[in-house]
Amino acid sequence: MKKLRTPDSCFANLADYDFDPHYLMVDDAEGSQLRVHYLDQGPKDADPILLLHGEPSWCYLYRKMIPLLTAAGHRIIAPDLPGFGRSDKPASRTDYTYQRHVDWMQSLVDQLDLNNITLFCQDWGGLIGLRLVAANPERFARVAASNTMLPTGDHDPGESFRQWQQFSQKTVEFNVSGTIKSGTTTELSPATIDAYNAPFPDESYKEGARQFPLLVPITPDDPASEPNRAAWKELSKFTKPFITLFSDSDPITAGGDRVMQKLIPGTKAQNHSTIINAGHFLQEDQGKKVAELLVQFIADNPK
Repeated sequence: MKKLRTPDSCFANLADYDFDPHYLMVDDAEGSQLRVHYLDQGPKDADPILLLHGEPSWCYLYRKMIPLLTAAGHRIIAPDLPGFGRSDKPASRTDYTYQRHVDWMQSLVDQLDLNNITLFCQDWGGLIGLRLVAANPERFARVAASNTMLPTGDHDPGESFRQWQQFSQKTVEFNVSGTIKSGTTTELSPATIDAYNAPFPDESYKEGARQFPLLVPITPDDPASEPNRAAWKELSKFTKPFITLFSDSDPITAGGDRVMQKLIPGTKAQNHSTIINAGHFLQEDQGKKVAELLVQFIADNPK
């Protein structure tokens, strides 16, 4: 597998981002190895909060939340998915598969030996993270799902998603920061826009960002459909605390919170919230509020 690695100089002096990088090598069932970047903040002996980002962002998305979470005494693990951030980027679109991303994040969880995890997942962070929960329920103490889903292809993904998928394939230049901007309700500063563009010096680094919209199962016979159905069977038995923190202005995932509340028993009696004045990337719009709700969720549901 040919891989690209964004030069470190691209990440120098990013706005409001002062976190030390950590790296490890992950592999998958096919034997492919690559380097994954992750943040490890807060006390190392505390139970971890695993923050999983989506498309086409990276762990920079969590910069507003991390200081509040560590101040509350939590350890934060925030990886960059392969193809994004400071993680290696496979150069060929065919090297990106849904299963490989699950395997790569499974390798990270195993190597760091994370237990009693609180998962916070948004966008593709949920498509991958909820698969991890289903495969390793013993490792997870709680789940907070935010503007995400676990599709099987058995239901219409909706017009908004289809439009996004088509746009992602037809646009000549994949505008990463423009995608983030279109999914927020607040104005992004020029420095913030630069930070979201930082991992992608040119179009050759964006093969993952291009491919991810095609990896979402939207037909019943998609390669990920059956594994996701199997994951739902496990999630339907997940009784540990599970909260939904969706935003009020995200047409792509709207209603997904109600599906989870209906199907996952751990959602019962939780203080589910709708985040006001927040788009798809609610960590950017209302990071402080989301962090406060996450801290409260953990406090309300001790081990």
